[in-house]
Amino acid sequence: MIQRVQSIWLFLAGLTLFLLLLLPIITKQSNTGDFWMQVGGLYHKPLSTLKKAAVVVEKQESYPVLFGGTILISLMCVGNIFTFRNRDMQKRITLVLIGLNILLIIGIVLYVTEMPGGFDGATFNAGGVLPLLSVVFCILALRGIRRDEQLIRSADRLR
Repeated sequence: MIQRVQSIWLFLAGLTLFLLLLLPIITKQSNTGDFWMQVGGLYHKPLSTLKKAAVVVEKQESYPVLFGGTILISLMCVGNIFTFRNRDMQKRITLVLIGLNILLIIGIVLYVTEMPGGFDGATFNAGGVLPLLSVVFCILALRGIRRDEQLIRSADRLR
């Protein structure tokens, strides 16, 4: 039963969150250099190093709560695949994952608002969409779990 459609959706939800660890969420150019935010922290590339061959990147702030939360949620998504024998628990864990993803999105928005200069002149990147995509994948996994329950109930009625 591990090859069910909800396993694919849960894997994709976990994969999108793992990609969130690597991709920037928002970038901004200022008169002092380039800023970008990832889940791991706020990074700054000063203007003086933009013209040099060796690029020096400074980590301005660290976000351990966002980083750890992203890893935790992505591991829970992948681990939830293996609870296929207990559909009720898999459904509950998926609902918890949706809630945790929404909390992650709120946390990201709060940290983005603290970025120097705010949203003025900022560009959203692929990392800004990935948590929303993960929520969509979790909702689709929940839908797949419910369809499995309906299939099992209809098969039990035939017996």
